Amino acid sequence: MSKQYIVGLTGGIGSGKSTVADAFKQLGVRVIDADQASRAVVEPESEALNKIEAYFQPIAGEIPIIVEGKLNRSALRTIIFNNADKKNWLEELLHPLISQWIDHQIVQTTKSPYIILESPLLFETEQYKKVNTSLLIDIPPELQIQRAARRDGASSEQIQAIINTQMSRQQKMELAEYIFDNSLGIESVDKRVLDLHRQFESLAKSK
Repeated sequence: MSKQYIVGLTGGIGSGKSTVADAFKQLGVRVIDADQASRAVVEPESEALNKIEAYFQPIAGEIPIIVEGKLNRSALRTIIFNNADKKNWLEELLHPLISQWIDHQIVQTTKSPYIILESPLLFETEQYKKVNTSLLIDIPPELQIQRAARRDGASSEQIQAIINTQMSRQQKMELAEYIFDNSLGIESVDKRVLDLHRQFESLAKSK
């Protein structure tokens, strides 16, 4: 584990992780985004991207896995959505690379009272081993589906299908040390984040 005090921030699709993470940023906290890591490791002409193309293009047929040098994430999601073997192959390739990218960002961070690691898969991957404590951004399932469908332009059924592939809300609530109810009004976010910030600052100083 890093010498830096690290808070893992997680939550399901549509829970508002980015909104809460942005509030921490406004307080001068460094936020490392695991989604950014997942994009960085498959940049154009990267070794990982070449391996993905070689493995998945024969499966995709006429649908290009690489479009204008970039990963066609929609096509890839379609292939792996109901195929555990293909999903496992992809995760075995990318998860170690994502972990290395995150570690590099942690080492480079020096001027932050603590670090937020924002990751939708904090508990599903070994990323939880990098953090000292965890903060779950939680909302009721009905609101989660409503927000995610509105944001992504998807149907409720599509969002529910994605939720069904993720760790359950109950499991996450049992694993998380802090739970942030994000069903409350957005006007309450800054104050509640400030309260958490002061707690995390104190924990970081006593580490």
